[in-house]
Amino acid sequence: MNEIYDVVPDIISGKDLDYLSDMFNWTYGAYKSTYNAIDSVSDDELKKILIKASNIFEENMNKILNILSNGGEYE
Repeated sequence: MNEIYDVVPDIISGKDLDYLSDMFNWTYGAYKSTYNAIDSVSDDELKKILIKASNIFEENMNKILNILSNGGEYE
């Protein structure tokens, strides 16, 4: 049952898909929270931090979606 591969196959197992789904949901929740807080904050320094954080969360969501759309191959 345990095979050794010279090249990792481009597949996503059910367990991998569950984990990627969880990662996406955590990241999306953090993105929504930071993005929605931007307009309610009056401190400019804190606003910059929230914008930077929301951009990082958005990038991470796009990376996860990219993995899913490429069948497990990360670019």
